[in-house]
Amino acid sequence: MEVYIFPWMFPGVDLRMDQWSRVVQVCEARQLLPVLDSAYQGFASGDLTLDASSARLWARGPFGGPFFVTQSFAKNLGLYGERIGMVHAICTSKTEAEAVLSQLKIVARRAYSNPPLHGARLLARVLGAPALRRQWEEELKGVASRIQRVRRLLREGLEKKETPGPWSHITEQIGMFSYTGLTKEQCELLISKWHVYLLKNGRISMAGVNEGNVDYLVEAIDDVVRTAPSR
Repeated sequence: MEVYIFPWMFPGVDLRMDQWSRVVQVCEARQLLPVLDSAYQGFASGDLTLDASSARLWARGPFGGPFFVTQSFAKNLGLYGERIGMVHAICTSKTEAEAVLSQLKIVARRAYSNPPLHGARLLARVLGAPALRRQWEEELKGVASRIQRVRRLLREGLEKKETPGPWSHITEQIGMFSYTGLTKEQCELLISKWHVYLLKNGRISMAGVNEGNVDYLVEAIDDVVRTAPSR
C-alpha cells in the first residue's frame, strides 16, 4: 500500500498524528506492506524533522511488519534535473534485511544500473557540510512560509470579493499543491480566458503563486465561478 507522508501531494490536507496511528493499526491488522512516499519533505511545515514525524511513527509504533520509505530530493533541494532519491527498507531482522537488499540490487540493476552521480555528490555535500545544511534548512523554511502566505492572501482576496463558495480549504491545506474546488468547466475557462494553468480536477501549484500575481488569480477565479457556477 502506497501512502504519501507530509505534505500530502494531492489534496494538500494531511492526517493528524492520531489519524496516522489508526492507519498504522489498520495496516498491522491487515498485514499490509506499506510504502511511504516522501517527495516534499520540508515543504509542509518548513521543518525537515516535523515533516518526517509520520514516518517515525511507523518505525517506533506498534507496526510489526517491514515497510519501505521512498525519499526524493528532486524538489526540496532543487535537483529536478538529477532526480536524486533513495529507498529505505525497514526490516524486522538481519536475515530479512539481507534478503530485501539482494532483491533491491536486482531491481536497480535492471532499472538504471548506476544512479546519477552528479546529483548524489551535490546532495552529499549539502548534507555533509553543517553550514550548507543550515542554509538549506533556512531556505526550506522560507519556501514553506512563502507558500503559506500566498495561501492566506488568496483566501482573503476571494472572501473580500465575496466570491461564491467556501474558501477556507485553501489555508487548511498545506504544501505545494491545492485543490481549489473548481469544476472542470471552471478550470477550462480559467485556462482559456485567463491563461491560469491548472489540472482540470482543480489542482493548482501554489508554488507558482506570488504576491505579484495573487490578485490576478483572485480576479480570475472570481470571474469563472460567477460565469460558470457549480450546479
